[in-house]
Amino acid sequence: MANKQKVDDQLIQLLICPNCRGEIEYREQEDLIVCVGECKYEYPVVDGIPHMLIEEAKKP
Repeated sequence: MANKQKVDDQLIQLLICPNCRGEIEYREQEDLIVCVGECKYEYPVVDGIPHMLIEEAKKP
């Protein structure tokens, strides 16, 4: 099994949701960046890189 790459903690502190500008939460086990603000969008993390495009987000 491949070794999962973790998103850098310093990067996480800089990120906000591109949709509603809310705060985000990194869910390492799920490889997701989740908006904890208004929209609750979920953004995938691929090989340790957040894909925070609104078009790629899973919408609630």
